Amino acid sequence: MFDLRDPVGCRIGGTIPEAQTARAEPGSRLALAERFHRCRALTEHLAAHLAPEDQVPQSMPDASPTKWHRAHTTWFFDTFLLQPHLPGYASPNPTYGYLFNSYYEASGARHPRPQRGLLSRPTVAEVGDYRRVVDEAMARLIESADDQQWAAIAPLIELGIAHEEQHDELILMDVLHLFSHNALRPAFAPFRPAGAGQAMPPEWIFFDGGIVEVGHDGEGFAFDCEGPRHQALLRPFRLASRLVTNGEWRAFMADGGYERADIWLSDGWATVKQEQWRAPLYWEQIDGAWQAMTLSGMHPIEDAAPVCHISHYEADAFATWAGKRLPTEHEWETAAARQIPQGNMLRSNLLRTAPAQGTGLQQMFGDVWEWTQSPYVPYPGFRPPAGAVGEYNGKFMSNQIVLRGGSCATPEGHVRATYRNFFYPNTRWMFAGMRLAEDA
Repeated sequence: MFDLRDPVGCRIGGTIPEAQTARAEPGSRLALAERFHRCRALTEHLAAHLAPEDQVPQSMPDASPTKWHRAHTTWFFDTFLLQPHLPGYASPNPTYGYLFNSYYEASGARHPRPQRGLLSRPTVAEVGDYRRVVDEAMARLIESADDQQWAAIAPLIELGIAHEEQHDELILMDVLHLFSHNALRPAFAPFRPAGAGQAMPPEWIFFDGGIVEVGHDGEGFAFDCEGPRHQALLRPFRLASRLVTNGEWRAFMADGGYERADIWLSDGWATVKQEQWRAPLYWEQIDGAWQAMTLSGMHPIEDAAPVCHISHYEADAFATWAGKRLPTEHEWETAAARQIPQGNMLRSNLLRTAPAQGTGLQQMFGDVWEWTQSPYVPYPGFRPPAGAVGEYNGKFMSNQIVLRGGSCATPEGHVRATYRNFFYPNTRWMFAGMRLAEDA
């Protein structure tokens, strides 16, 4: 049974005994070691719900096979931690550096991304062996590092954990896209009913604006692109209390939303015509009724749940149609800064969006990544780290749009108010939706 409420139940070799982890101090070596093992176990737990045949195909160039995700996240620890820092360690297979490097130019040549689905070898079992060897070596490194070495490697372990958590969500995105092309419409996990909810009209939450501090403050882990912390000027604004729903999206469609050039950005309208978009990704009309492909197979559209799998172009067009706009990323962050980063995320086991509950500002974390109107650009004073890890975020700061908040496929603990996700404006296979904003 697919259940992520207690992912510790799928521990891997070399983990720290439960009695010790209960005493681990936050931020300690013991606590970081436990987080490493939990993260690695989660990836394997997701993969365990797939047949070996499911882990090899690649449904489009932007997606990757599950087997590749499992190997690539392992290559990260192999390349950036074990080879430079564990005496006597040698990579299990030197060719894996070519096969499973993603985009790190400083780490050498790599297999073409659109051809990852052609890698029938190494096998799924061999990738599992690779993960076990690296996990055992990482346990030795964590245990044997002296204080000076630990100070150097702990930030890299944190980065590797966050990197693998990103790939856990990518596994689910890519599996859904793959399964949507299968005529059998297979389910990754059983369907679980969500709590009952009705789409009440949104409240409009007022914010004063003014000079605000945005960006990560340096306490705890964050990606380099989340800083430096700096000042931004905001005019007074209002945010909708909840996300835009499927029912509201149906009204947009019924009013000719995909047929009206006047509400679309020029590039968006060109994409609508070229791709023949008529609804969000994975929506289908079956016997006159709208259904959507989910990680639990095909299911009727739930009007009260947040709309998902829309592009930035679609989100912007809907906002224009509604007489509103998308929030800026700094508006979103200011609104979310005092909220606890929790919601309908991976551990909820729903693997889809759920209706809003209650009143006030809701659904800021989880359900869907929220499109903003902000381009993904460096903050004032941004400098990427030296070496290959400096390629992680900075080199992508062009032609992409910021999303905030996390989704129903995001691992708990992965996001925070300053977290900046980013995608090209035409992409739809991620769990992306929207919230409306307006000037006050």
